[in-house]
Amino acid sequence: MKACCLISVRRAVDGALQFTVGIRFNIYSFTLNGSFSSVSMCKELKTRVLRLSAQQQEWTEVLSATVKALKAGQLVAVPTDTIYGLACVAQDSAAVRRVYDLKGRNGDKPLAICVGEIQDIYRYCTVSVKEELLRDLLPGPVTLVLERSTALNGDLNPFTKLIGVRVPDHPFMRRLCQMCGEPLALTSANVSTQTSTVAANEFEDLWPSLAVVVDGGPIGDKSRLGSTVVDLSVCGRYRIIRPGCALSATVQVLEGKYGLLEDPANQ
Repeated sequence: MKACCLISVRRAVDGALQFTVGIRFNIYSFTLNGSFSSVSMCKELKTRVLRLSAQQQEWTEVLSATVKALKAGQLVAVPTDTIYGLACVAQDSAAVRRVYDLKGRNGDKPLAICVGEIQDIYRYCTVSVKEELLRDLLPGPVTLVLERSTALNGDLNPFTKLIGVRVPDHPFMRRLCQMCGEPLALTSANVSTQTSTVAANEFEDLWPSLAVVVDGGPIGDKSRLGSTVVDLSVCGRYRIIRPGCALSATVQVLEGKYGLLEDPANQ
């Protein structure tokens, strides 16, 4: 099939010029005002690429579109405080399966959940540490592995009684979770075995399978290490599952302030 290119220009409602470029059957739309852009990538699923403004009060439209997509059972890409992530509603079993399919992820590898507030952790997890410890680590670049509660979707990581939970130190992600009113399953925005991504254009190959891509710009932490993952499911002990980007600070809190002992299997 020969490629064709169609370009049209019109003035949007807000006065900004809007260009529509069609290449084969792919259509890209964007505005020149820099605050918002949307992209329709394929006939089966229209992917909207929404750019976050530096002003949080201008996030209303982006948040609304992303929440709508999530509640419709679709997958979205979002910025976090560490790397870009793929997200879906954790209680939606079909959406969770699509995350695994999209990433080519081994079915035995668990997905973490993301919530907006520390208090939400108690709904989906059994917590055996002091709340002050949670507040010392969260919001932040740390995933805490705890015992899951029966409130969590049984089809999410059915092979383990544990669940990793995050409260990212990212205002958009926290507000998104709050507006959804339920946990999001969250994993890195890349095909399994490939490197983590710190800019939206680094995972463009996944865009056609996503309903919304939230472009928050480049993520400040360029290490691509992701969050530090620590198992706190055993009372009085901790186990580092993944060192991540906050290992030193996390261990200092666990050992120095709360006197937790490292699991011997970790040593």
